[in-house]
Amino acid sequence: MTEQTHGSCAGCGITIQITDAKKPGYAPESALGRKVVICQRCYRIKHYNEVAPVGMGDDDFLKILDGIGSTQALVVMVVDIFDFQGSWLKGLPRFVGKNPILLVGNKVDLLPKNINLNRVRNWMQHEAKERGLRPEDVVLISAQKGLHIDELLNRIGELRKGRDVYIVGVTNVGKSTMINRILHDYGAAELEITTSPFPGTTLDKIEIPLEDGRSIFDTPGIINRDQIGHMVSPTDLRKITPTSRINSKVYQLDDGQSLFLGGLARIDFVRGERQPLIVYADNDLYIHRTKLEKADEVMEKHHGTLLVPPTGEEAAKALPPFVKHTFKINKSTTTTDIVISGLGWVSIQGKHEASVVVHAPKGVSVGMRKGLI
Repeated sequence: MTEQTHGSCAGCGITIQITDAKKPGYAPESALGRKVVICQRCYRIKHYNEVAPVGMGDDDFLKILDGIGSTQALVVMVVDIFDFQGSWLKGLPRFVGKNPILLVGNKVDLLPKNINLNRVRNWMQHEAKERGLRPEDVVLISAQKGLHIDELLNRIGELRKGRDVYIVGVTNVGKSTMINRILHDYGAAELEITTSPFPGTTLDKIEIPLEDGRSIFDTPGIINRDQIGHMVSPTDLRKITPTSRINSKVYQLDDGQSLFLGGLARIDFVRGERQPLIVYADNDLYIHRTKLEKADEVMEKHHGTLLVPPTGEEAAKALPPFVKHTFKINKSTTTTDIVISGLGWVSIQGKHEASVVVHAPKGVSVGMRKGLI
């Protein structure tokens, strides 16, 4: 039977069809009479928080983004401030051509209190430049809380100069939440886009018309395989995804001590004078300190039980094998962060030299950067 199509899903952008409930884009015929039509998958995500994976590969995402370079548009790249490294969209200049870029740092509400936001903005400019990107400006927002949305809209208005706007980013940076906030605040809440913490929620470009005949396009998030979130279950993903302000945890470590971040990473303070390691991760993440000489034994005995997430021995076995990343911290006047993509970071003040080894599942990006805080 030939599939009939009936416009696009207002939630994820996919073409609506009513003939095959097992294929993406399905909606029952009774739903077609509604003012705003969403597919069955979006309905289940929205009302039951169900996860329905779809067969969309990286090539599908890239195909959608590939056309941006041939248009005249403002490109708004959204990153997750809490997971800047893991949410960086690699190769963006390849997609955008000569179009100007506005860099938006979302989830500013997760950062610890009393942080200097101007310093965060300057830090993001520096990190962007290090990655070969020179944005026109940096705006910090919280899509969830509605913070600084007016400032964002003003900058978009100033920079787009009558052109279309493309919102781009990797999965789970809050692009669709940001657009929903804009729609809600400006009286078009019935167009709400489907959001969830799971990869691949938006499946095609979603077009939102502007008053001057141009449009804002929400594009699907590209999956960044470097993030640890793609290696854990949906339940465990919720446990490592912060939803409230991060409270840093300070551990005074001697050399020969280790910290477990749940059962997803281990940090060995191999050598150096006693000093604080400050952990920035989800407030409920279990952190366990032990002697380095006992760390392997603790991991073998308690991975998936005491050291969670991953929750359960089967989930622990399903993780890729852990690999080592070795870092030398030089004596410095500035702070150094060691970042585990999708999990958080550990900050070292740099008053003394130190040798640190991080163990994380193979494929997870682990790196060192200039301190954010």
